[in-house]
Amino acid sequence: MDKVLITSLKEQNKDVDTSFLNEEVSKKARNFHKSFPQYKETPLVELKNLSEEIGLKNFFVKDESYRFGLNAFKVLGGSFAIGNYIAERLNMNLSDLPYEKMISDEIREQLGEITFATATDGNHGRGVAWTANQLKQKSKVFMPKGSAAERLENIRKENADADIYEYNYDECVRLADKYANEHNGILVQDTSWDGYEDIPRWIMQGYMTMASEAFEQLKAQGKEPTHIFLQAGVGSLASAVTGFFANVMKDNLPTITIVEPQKAACLYKTASADDGKLHPVTGDMDSIMAGLNCGEPVTVGWPILSAFAKYFVSVDDLYAAHGMRLLASPRKDDKRIVSGESGAVTPGFVHKLMTDERLKDIKEKIGLDENSVVLCFSTEGDTDKKNYQDVVWDGKYPSFE
Repeated sequence: MDKVLITSLKEQNKDVDTSFLNEEVSKKARNFHKSFPQYKETPLVELKNLSEEIGLKNFFVKDESYRFGLNAFKVLGGSFAIGNYIAERLNMNLSDLPYEKMISDEIREQLGEITFATATDGNHGRGVAWTANQLKQKSKVFMPKGSAAERLENIRKENADADIYEYNYDECVRLADKYANEHNGILVQDTSWDGYEDIPRWIMQGYMTMASEAFEQLKAQGKEPTHIFLQAGVGSLASAVTGFFANVMKDNLPTITIVEPQKAACLYKTASADDGKLHPVTGDMDSIMAGLNCGEPVTVGWPILSAFAKYFVSVDDLYAAHGMRLLASPRKDDKRIVSGESGAVTPGFVHKLMTDERLKDIKEKIGLDENSVVLCFSTEGDTDKKNYQDVVWDGKYPSFE
């Protein structure tokens, strides 16, 4: 069996400020996104037949492949961060800056020419480039080695200056920061460090639109999650969703498990050390889960995760491939979900927990059983179509040992 590593913090200090991820802020972010003509709630898919087959009460997957026609959730964070930056620069309230006004010639004349710089494996950069293009502004995008050519071309279609470099993701973040500083640009990145925290917070707040939609969709069915599985790169998505549920379900918080690729498990490494310090991963990070190949934990998000995430797990790439095939081949009349590598790892992991006796101890530790209501987020569709086809059609990463 390919190794699964699991850890948890010995003590969790829940006296952490989560106010920047509360329900009021989530409504502000969602109202901003609702002002976009492309806005539509993404589906919350219940896999009824699959959950019955594997012994769960309910199994829900939020399908972000429909988000704004961009095939991934990332635009939620980049657009909200850019909106907040513009509002702050113009001394306006973001509530007075809906999409139509934000893209107007009047606002552009007040702003002048701006270049938004970022590093990405594809989805975040496409969201930033798309937003900049809507604003008739420029974007400069740095992509790490191994990034898919299709993702590069999709970013360039948004009139971005984008290239793939011979560096890993974290090195590309530093390149983007350097470029922004030297060219009077603005860095839009979910990675944070001392002195660069406002924009990463805004990005996390933007991600809450996805979480709040899922929460309301569950409530409409009279359901509440008992378990949430969240994939993580730097941890911004995981922190945003964890913070949101820590606020709206504070008296009955679901068991939250963070899942990372073994080749880039900086949050697992930090939780394992449990010494109050962040522990980055360095070197080549070439997991199939390209969107999660990040080595440096987000500083503004880790306090949230350390307080409210119960377990931290690192898994082999096979779990992502398994999840892609699982969601592409629905049971009976369950709905098919086209999920990319980073989006499919959590459903793939949940399925193996419930069906592989070798993971029984981990399943019992996490507390999964016939009473569990599981929520996962498929954060991307087939944003790299060739790799998707290689995995789902041609059997790349064929089996577990």
